[in-house]
Amino acid sequence: MTENMINQTEVIDENRLIAERRQKLTKLREEANPYPNDFKPQDYSQPLHVAYDQFTKEELAEKQIGAKVAGRMMLKRIMGKASFATLADAKGRIQAYISKEKIGETAYDAFKHCDMGDILGITGTLMKTKTGELSIDATEVRLISKNIRPLPEKFHGLSDMEQRYRQRYLDLIINDTSRNVFIKRSQIIQTIREALVQQDYLEVETPMMHPIPGGATAKPFVTHHNALDMPLYLRIAPELYLKRLIVGGLNRVFEINRSFRNEGLSARHNPEFTMIELYESYADYKRMMEITEDLIRSSAIKALGTLVFNYQGKEVNLEQAFDRLTICEAILKYNPQISQEQLNDVNFLQTELQRLTRKAVTTDSIPVLQLQLFEENTEHLLWNPTFILDHPLETSPLARQSDENPQLTERFELFVVGRELANGYSELNDPEDQAARFKQQVAQKDAGDEEAMHYDADYIRALEYGMPPTGGLGIGIDRLVMLLTDSASIRDVILFPHMRPE
Repeated sequence: MTENMINQTEVIDENRLIAERRQKLTKLREEANPYPNDFKPQDYSQPLHVAYDQFTKEELAEKQIGAKVAGRMMLKRIMGKASFATLADAKGRIQAYISKEKIGETAYDAFKHCDMGDILGITGTLMKTKTGELSIDATEVRLISKNIRPLPEKFHGLSDMEQRYRQRYLDLIINDTSRNVFIKRSQIIQTIREALVQQDYLEVETPMMHPIPGGATAKPFVTHHNALDMPLYLRIAPELYLKRLIVGGLNRVFEINRSFRNEGLSARHNPEFTMIELYESYADYKRMMEITEDLIRSSAIKALGTLVFNYQGKEVNLEQAFDRLTICEAILKYNPQISQEQLNDVNFLQTELQRLTRKAVTTDSIPVLQLQLFEENTEHLLWNPTFILDHPLETSPLARQSDENPQLTERFELFVVGRELANGYSELNDPEDQAARFKQQVAQKDAGDEEAMHYDADYIRALEYGMPPTGGLGIGIDRLVMLLTDSASIRDVILFPHMRPE
């Protein structure tokens, strides 16, 4: 039988099951509401296991501990006058023992006609089976919500990745691994939030629709405000608004934010993503590197309980101090065939980049060429955490210029498992310098660069009131969760990733 014939058979079988369940639903409506809202569970599966798994069968029989749970039926075994059902709730799973003697013939017959995926409410007392499994000896079984669509077959599960992304609700029902990823995601975000609040950071909210896109070099999404008859841009970063707050005297601020960039889809990129940005007055990029290490380690301990773990089959070690290399030092360390002399040779850099990318090279700036070479031949080799320092002035329009080398900035990017995870720098607080850099960005935009920044006159005005020396940091939450949940794709850690229409 061909794959196409198998798929057609599966569709026919599913349609038949749906039709049968709709018939059941029609009959149920004649007797009572199949979607009642008066059953209130008082217990969850996992806390019951924690509290009572250690009790013996005899101890539970003596204590007569009551339990009232609700959940989705994932397994049913009918055995004459008694049956077993496994319910999944928000905390885990628990078994119920259901007998005609305890719940009555009518209720038992109704239970036998329940389908996999139905949501049931079960009241009873705790017991242990002959095999020692904690169960609920049911005295009442109620249908709470009728399932019409059959769940994926038990042994094959939900293996189609695209279906898992499109129907995340089904993925969460079937795959405990997916459920745990998003539980860990929440824990990671909460850990970061609590760590910053303990350091006297203030959590704030800034606009998601901007009259001028800014804070990063990226192509924005454009929308339109009807009443004002003006274009608005979904934020590509909250940076310029957060630094306005630094000007206003809020010396430590952070925002866990949703940002939007009109770029392609990949295993690392989703047009809508989550990051945290934080800013601290009287700090610099070195302080931001310290905070980055602390936040990532705290997140790993919360999610995994260890600082040494595997990602996609290879060990990652967060115990040691994160490596710190300049762009040139990293290239030389991971590409021993290249010399320092060659890294300062424009012709070599251009020729090597053309060889690697098979594209024309349009710049003769040595720092920019070095950065481009790093991105092509070194970035993917940085497995354990590595801060890459000294980024070119041309590619860092919001970062403070280095005192040692005016062609570079006090900026770092953190790489782990071959991908960028964080970006930070000493913030540029000189209004005249910032205005000049904005003008350079506008010139690049006029020349056709869709990712170049606009000129933000109000931000310049804010800087003219005086912004103290400031350190800033952005961490990609989605990529951090990927790292700490061993997820290969960003779609695995976003509940509802963007997909092409079905």
